[in-house]
Amino acid sequence: MSENLATVAYIGATILFILSLGGLSNAETSRRGNFYGMLGMTIAVVATMLGPRVTALGLPWIIGSLAVGGAVGIYAARKVQMTQMPELVALMHSLVGLAACLVGFASYVDTSIVYTGAEKTIHEVEIYIGILIGAVTFSGSIIAFGKLSGKIGGKPLLLPARHWLNLLGLLAVIWFGAEFVAAHDVDAGMLALAIMTIIALLFGIHMVMAIGGADMPVVVSMLNSYSGWAAAATGFMLANDLLIVTGALVGSSGAILSYIMCRAMNRNFISVIAGGFGTGGGSTPVAAAGEQPAGEVVAVSAAETAELLRTAKNVIIVPGYGMAVAQAQHTVYEITKLLREQGVNVRFGIHPVAGRMPGHMNVLLAEAKVPYDIVLEMDEINDDFPDTDVSMVIGANDIVNPAAEDDPNSPIAGMPVLQVWRSKTSIVMKRSMASGYAGVDNPLFFRENNRMLFGDAKKMLDEVLVALKV
Repeated sequence: MSENLATVAYIGATILFILSLGGLSNAETSRRGNFYGMLGMTIAVVATMLGPRVTALGLPWIIGSLAVGGAVGIYAARKVQMTQMPELVALMHSLVGLAACLVGFASYVDTSIVYTGAEKTIHEVEIYIGILIGAVTFSGSIIAFGKLSGKIGGKPLLLPARHWLNLLGLLAVIWFGAEFVAAHDVDAGMLALAIMTIIALLFGIHMVMAIGGADMPVVVSMLNSYSGWAAAATGFMLANDLLIVTGALVGSSGAILSYIMCRAMNRNFISVIAGGFGTGGGSTPVAAAGEQPAGEVVAVSAAETAELLRTAKNVIIVPGYGMAVAQAQHTVYEITKLLREQGVNVRFGIHPVAGRMPGHMNVLLAEAKVPYDIVLEMDEINDDFPDTDVSMVIGANDIVNPAAEDDPNSPIAGMPVLQVWRSKTSIVMKRSMASGYAGVDNPLFFRENNRMLFGDAKKMLDEVLVALKV
């Protein structure tokens, strides 16, 4: 394949990637968006393999690598549960960062192309920045994988003078960058490059370790953005226009998504990275005045819950990570289907940061074949709670916490939440009274119009379904 034909194929692949992003922005067109993305990637890979840069000697290595990578991908797609998707996404981001680092080092030691003058300086700056972004993405994503999978606790690790440590690391990276560009040979530059890589790896670890569990959805979207910029940097190093454009698309879309996530939490990006908000696994911070939410918790049974749902005209279901862990989405769909057949108006309210990654709840509900038109975002459904008979919260906590609006001293103060307490009756499904991932007490549990349905979400929903069928 000639250079011109390969360029045309790259342009076609780029257009398909843009169409893919457009399709993925809407649930009803997401399947088509996925198809466009796969087709674009297939064209890009084939064009690269048949292009003038790949020799007959290197082709078997590429085919072998594709076979191994494809086998791993197929295995992951078949075996990984939907509840494990957040950590899988983080792991995939780490591979992009690792690839950027390896390509950067390979480009630096490659002597087949000789750069001189300003061209040499630009190429070395590309290598340096590419490895920097790649190393931060790699180590940060590995830590995110550990936190999302539960192998590392969700509590933020806040080192003394951590901001000064970050500033010192940044100054060291700039210093060694100057040393790297000024190096007269590969051996001299390699030392500076290696030290910078170690600093970048440590920064990635420190950055994500300092971020608490409540901010993990933002971390996933942020790492998605980093992986895109790492891919773009790789494209500059390899002089590959397609990688540059594709990386820029992923990087910019990830940055926009991070902004949306931060806005949904009423936080700014810098505070997420520097703040270390959130504690881990149900440990509750001590309140400033030592006060606990006032009121009495009223527990209900599955049969009582079924009766409330049966007599309701309008029902809003708010899913959370607890639904994902219990794998209860299919039972939720059966209940929804049954209620709609009985004339009940059932809809779903989705908070932008529900679950452990952006769109986590939407994916689970789509897997269970819940109709797209009854799945609404927080901004679309929040005003409807006063006209709602029953709001059913399944495994969510922080995203329905009225303290975000009522308590200016709360760690989540100002965070937009789903106002389920404004409905006539709210039912919260939880295993216990433990706080959510942010480690903040929830006054909703003690409201007069709230009921608590304790137990495993899947088991209790199965009982609710049986009671509804009677």
